[in-house]
Amino acid sequence: MGRRPHSADRPISPPPSPQRETRRARTELSFEDQSLLVPLFGQFDANLVQVENRLGVLISARGDQVLIEGPEDSVARARDVLQAMYSRLARGEELDTGAIESLVAMSNEPTLEGIISGDSDGPPIMIRTRRKTIVPRSAGQIPYMRQLARDEIIFALGPAGTGKTYLAVAQAVSQLITGNVQRLILSRPAVEAGERIGFLPGDMKEKVDPYLRPLYDALYDCMPPEQVERHLMSGVIEVAPIAFMRGRTLADAFVILDEAQNTTREQMKMFLTRFGQNSRMVVCGDPKQVDIPGGDATSGLPDAVARLEGVEGVAVSRFTSADVVRHPIVGRIVEAYEGPDA
Repeated sequence: MGRRPHSADRPISPPPSPQRETRRARTELSFEDQSLLVPLFGQFDANLVQVENRLGVLISARGDQVLIEGPEDSVARARDVLQAMYSRLARGEELDTGAIESLVAMSNEPTLEGIISGDSDGPPIMIRTRRKTIVPRSAGQIPYMRQLARDEIIFALGPAGTGKTYLAVAQAVSQLITGNVQRLILSRPAVEAGERIGFLPGDMKEKVDPYLRPLYDALYDCMPPEQVERHLMSGVIEVAPIAFMRGRTLADAFVILDEAQNTTREQMKMFLTRFGQNSRMVVCGDPKQVDIPGGDATSGLPDAVARLEGVEGVAVSRFTSADVVRHPIVGRIVEAYEGPDA
């Protein structure tokens, strides 16, 4: 494992303002399993550098000892993040740049590691699928994942990249694996909710597949490809535009509607009333990204939330740019477009 440049080679941050002196602190950590140190620190200590840059601390590692120095609050957060990173590796979970970024984002939560491991009140929050175990990667995902396991109809509202659809698909796959549901039904409006797809070449499946690609991507990430293909062929997993839901009763199914902001009020009412016995329904969308003519005035998503929020069995999760779990710059882009000066 390579080493980073010595701290003396790095640019020195300006001293704190004399009006408000920042309290400094230092703390040491040690990790029992030395075989995990290489993936914990990263190549050329890249993981430690990422935590340093995000929290404004200095981290130095010698053997299994890690020293953290910096502002008191930042040192405490960095300590919690490193311990959570080590715990993920000890459980056999992946530790990549996105996972570290999410742990940093959640490090203000008082029960960061307890939320993941179950050491805090209640069981651990996670979704197990054939290919991976998924844990919360932002503060907003914590209540959402609880709702996915508990409530019958969930509205997930917020910008792209917050994990709304991905977590819903993961929970659906988990429910299918355990036998709690018999099939998965994934749907979304096709092309501005008007479903004007006649000009596209190919049969109906070939026409609508490009618009359903994000749902396929989430499926393949949670299940082996051959199993996805087998379930698609047998009808256990159905991916279809919302127009195909009309006249049906969806029982013993986990049903997901993606890009729901592009449904009309009539389409949303039709979809919600397909709910059948022993079913679960998740409606995902970003009310600020309405593509249908008339915008918010005709979108069925805000109308449905206004009518149903507070109804027994219905839950609403609202995400913000702080919950974006893609590259950090995506969150900043969302803030730029949706901030007070937008």
